[in-house]
Amino acid sequence: MSNKLNVRLFQADLKWQAANENIQKLVDMADELSGVDLLICPEMFTSGFTMAVQNVAQVWPGESVNALQQLADKSDTAIICSLGIRDREKYYNRLVFFKPNANPDYYDKRHLFTMGEEHHYYSAGTKQLVLEYKNWNIMPLICYDLRFPVWSRNTHDYDLLIYVANWPDSRRDVWQTLLKARALENQCFVAGVNRVCKDGMGLNYAGDSVLIDAKGHNVASCVDYHETSCDVQIDKSELAAFREKFPVLKDGDSFTILP
Repeated sequence: MSNKLNVRLFQADLKWQAANENIQKLVDMADELSGVDLLICPEMFTSGFTMAVQNVAQVWPGESVNALQQLADKSDTAIICSLGIRDREKYYNRLVFFKPNANPDYYDKRHLFTMGEEHHYYSAGTKQLVLEYKNWNIMPLICYDLRFPVWSRNTHDYDLLIYVANWPDSRRDVWQTLLKARALENQCFVAGVNRVCKDGMGLNYAGDSVLIDAKGHNVASCVDYHETSCDVQIDKSELAAFREKFPVLKDGDSFTILP
């Protein structure tokens, strides 16, 4: 099995609370996905970062999840994004990982953005997700989770850490700095995929979507303030060689995360 993974970062201009229009962006891209192993899309992909949960959240799994799974199956490409979901009478900002021809895996956002009152509308997740895909161990997280390094600490021997986001451009320096820090401290590849343009609340987004290697180097980045995508191939054997030469993770502190 190959140690290489072909990743596409899709830095989308999300249409406000318009699931069909946002999904159509991926449908239009389907013919261009040949050879792409993993397509990463922003947080709250079907709606933008809205607190109007009753307008956008679909009962799990819902039409949007089904449509994205069908697209993953048809294109033979894994797709990752988050969206508003209602599950057992609670609402979640739920990241879904769509593997081709398999049941989707999901992670519910742990750290809700209190300054945006997200905690008043969505319930926090309690479990991490580390999954295997094409010989890679992958940990996906959502936006505000980026500020909390304990939650992402590499105790699971993952290779790729992913953040999907709606991160406004007023804090773009924080986004760029913390993504690099997560790559360095966890000795892994980090992909951060953010939206662009203005949302329904009037907030602006630069994008700054990027893939960073374990040494903190940008190996791919999207043009800021534009809806665009960029492709990059990452190599797990290079990561393994660096970890063997400079085994930082072996000296890490042990700890337990409480519920």
